[in-house]
Amino acid sequence: MSTTQARAVRFDEYGDRDVLRVTEVLMPQPATGEVLVEVRAAGINPGEAAIRSGAMHERFPATFPSGQGSDLAGVVTELGPGVTDFGLGDEVLGFSWQRSSQATHIVVPVSQLILKPDALSWEVAGALYVVGCTAWAAVEAVAPKPGETVAVSAAAGGVGTVVVQLLAVRGAHVLGIASPTNADWLTAHGATPVPYGDQLAGALTAAAPDGIDAFIDLFGPEYVQLAVELGISRDRIETIISFQKAQELGTKSAGSADASTREVLTEMAGLVASGRIEIPIAATYPLDDVRDAFAELEKRHTRGKIVLIP
Repeated sequence: MSTTQARAVRFDEYGDRDVLRVTEVLMPQPATGEVLVEVRAAGINPGEAAIRSGAMHERFPATFPSGQGSDLAGVVTELGPGVTDFGLGDEVLGFSWQRSSQATHIVVPVSQLILKPDALSWEVAGALYVVGCTAWAAVEAVAPKPGETVAVSAAAGGVGTVVVQLLAVRGAHVLGIASPTNADWLTAHGATPVPYGDQLAGALTAAAPDGIDAFIDLFGPEYVQLAVELGISRDRIETIISFQKAQELGTKSAGSADASTREVLTEMAGLVASGRIEIPIAATYPLDDVRDAFAELEKRHTRGKIVLIP
């Protein structure tokens, strides 16, 4: 790779992960208010798989050839005109709204970056944005008060692990819906594990005899429906994925776009750097193995984040 070229994940049509390729592209050039970042780590997310498959075409259409990725952490290597927030060599983390972070180099507006705390590894820093800001938005949507009980579906997934911990930081009692293999992790992070399955409604009721105050769905529409059937107020039911169901039932559907600010990212990075919240890293893959990384992600059984290392 020369100084005039970068490498990036691309796909030219909707499809399964086989449409993904890593190709050489022209080195991007920062415009006014932007910086060029040499990417050291870029997390992957279920939403990217949904966009690539075409399942999100109505909400998030792709323009081909399409890049991929929002999460990033790296080193500033070039400054655009007017940039004073960062200097060459600064270690940063943040997000791209151009579906471009799964690459060796990307251009990012300074408003979408913060300095990386020294305590964060590259892997954690590069996995922070989507899960951190999505978790913050989801928790804010249900406005938990100390001592209240909040149920969380997919509680051991990438976003779920952060939601569980953020709720605990805010003093809520968490019912973490997940497979039994995740029970020890949930217990160690302040949650009451509740196994998913046919008996879930009864298990949740048994775990919270005084009632459930709020519900955060991170998996699918059946959980939004369950929350309504459990009698939880619809203004305290939140989903990050089941948009149609939320509209049908009048529940909430906040996501990372509702919390994509420097202030929120700084707050979440601080909580992770201080050790109050952990971002589990399930696996790392070289950029060239992006298909394998998504194969692992799409099994839907990883705890924490999968990260590409360019």
